[in-house]
Amino acid sequence: MLLTGVFQVKTCGFPPLEDREKSLALFSGIDFFGGGSLTKEETLRLAELETGAVKDMFVVLSDVWLDNEETMANLETVLSGYENEEVVPSLFAFMGNFCSHPCNLSFNAYSSLRSQFGKLGQMIASHQRLKEFSRFLFIPGPDDVGPSTVLPRCPLPKYITEELQKYVPNSIFSSNPCRIKFYSQEIVFFRQDMLYRMRRACLMPPSTEETSDPFEHLVATITHQSHLCPLPLSVQPIIWNYDHCLHLYPTPHTIVLGDRSEQKAFKYTGITCFNPGSFSNDSTFVAYRPCSREVELSAL
Repeated sequence: MLLTGVFQVKTCGFPPLEDREKSLALFSGIDFFGGGSLTKEETLRLAELETGAVKDMFVVLSDVWLDNEETMANLETVLSGYENEEVVPSLFAFMGNFCSHPCNLSFNAYSSLRSQFGKLGQMIASHQRLKEFSRFLFIPGPDDVGPSTVLPRCPLPKYITEELQKYVPNSIFSSNPCRIKFYSQEIVFFRQDMLYRMRRACLMPPSTEETSDPFEHLVATITHQSHLCPLPLSVQPIIWNYDHCLHLYPTPHTIVLGDRSEQKAFKYTGITCFNPGSFSNDSTFVAYRPCSREVELSAL
């Protein structure tokens, strides 16, 4: 509204959030994960396989500092606990940062981190059932070694990780963000301290009419904006050719927001979102069952 030469805004809100099923209906048969097209028979087969995967579980840890003795001791406790379970987790997702301090570009720092990953590989390999039946996913954090802090971030360099891969063949080193397809579900992993950065870049405080929880505000913001990092380029540079990696359209089934803030879980408009917390600071992690989309907030 323009009044006496001053533009006044009465209300300001998010774009409407489109339901995943409505989005998919507009693009019949297209697999947005990148697999081309899906027939109706393939879709039904995936749904049937998913209903039988009730025992599948993902263990998600963020801030796994390999240079911290207490963190490594706690990680050994977690691995030993799951090694003795009747059914071992199908996936362990380790999200950075993998150092307690930002990694510099000296050769000694690279060599030390390579050695620490090798020790982690030996630790995992000592748990025979986990090594044989589980997969291990590694996602770099904002302060981990890499060419730049621009998003999306490329996987950890091969020089750093090849010692671990000798011990753990089922290890996968992914970009950040990372997407996993679990039968018919799409799961997005993103390691970035988004809560702190969004609050710092906030011009107006969010409304507390519906909720005062900052994590719930963050989830609502990124889902309505359909983007994992809706920040100005001056705050967070993005490689435009790969900006689509940060898109949240159609909305995924699950979003894992690795953040150094408090451990949280929140279901919003059918989307399961959770932050596993900082494993090195708070000894927190999450056990997630994708079949039922059940989030178990855990801690040592």
